[in-house]
Amino acid sequence: MALKLYQFAISHYCEKIRWALDFKGLNYETVNLLPGQHIKTVRTLTGKASSVPVLDHDGQIVQGSARILDYLDETFPERSLTPDDPELRKQALAWEHRLDEEAGPAIRCYSYHHFLQRPKIVVPMLAAGTPFYNRILLSLTFSRVDEVMRQWMKINEKTAGKSRQVMEGLLNELAGIYSQQAFLVGDRFSRADLTAAALFAPLFQPPEYPVPWPKPGRIPKDIKAWLDQWQPQLQTLEKIYAGNR
Repeated sequence: MALKLYQFAISHYCEKIRWALDFKGLNYETVNLLPGQHIKTVRTLTGKASSVPVLDHDGQIVQGSARILDYLDETFPERSLTPDDPELRKQALAWEHRLDEEAGPAIRCYSYHHFLQRPKIVVPMLAAGTPFYNRILLSLTFSRVDEVMRQWMKINEKTAGKSRQVMEGLLNELAGIYSQQAFLVGDRFSRADLTAAALFAPLFQPPEYPVPWPKPGRIPKDIKAWLDQWQPQLQTLEKIYAGNR
C-alpha cells in the first residue's frame, strides 16, 4: 500500500487531509508542489482540474479534500470521520460543505490580501517543503505571482473586507455552538470539527502545520489587530485542533 499526497504545505485544504491521514494512523508520503508550477503535475495525475490536495493510493487518484475524506473513510474505516447515523452524517457533510465553500475561500482571500504585500514573509510559506531555489524563483517573479494569485482568487480590498465579515460570522457561530457542546455533530469528533479547525488553523499557527510561520512582529498590522480582537473565538478552534490533531 502506498499513499502519496500532492499538496501545497500552506494550503488549509491540504491540512484537512494531512490531519485525516494522521488521525487514522496511516503512513503516507507528501509531495510538496510550488504554486503555479503544480499545474502540469496535477493535471497529469487527474487529467482535469489543477487544484490540490490530490491523493494517489496505489494508482487510485482522488482530488479534493471532501472526496478524499470520503475515500479514506470507505477504504480505511478505522477511526471513521463520518458518522454512521444517517442524520448525523447529513449534518456533518453539510457543515463540511459550508465551511469548505465559505470559510476556506474567505480565510485565504483575507490573509493573502495582506501577506502578498510582504513578499519576504509570504514567499517562504508558499515555497515550504520544496527545494530551496524555489524561494529565489518566487522572489524574482513575485510581481507576476502576486498579479496571478489576486486575479485567480479575486483578491482585492473589497473582497478582503467581505471575507473578514464571513470569517467573523462563522467564528461567532462556531464559538457559540462549542460553548454548548463538545462537537459540532453528535457526541464525537467528526469531519465537521476537523474541517472547522483545519481551515482556521493558519490564523492560530499550530506547530504541526508544516510552514515557517512569521514571528508576531512580522505579521501585517491589520491582521495582527484582527487576531488580537478575535482570540477568544479562535482559541475555541485551537482547542479542538490541539485535542484531536
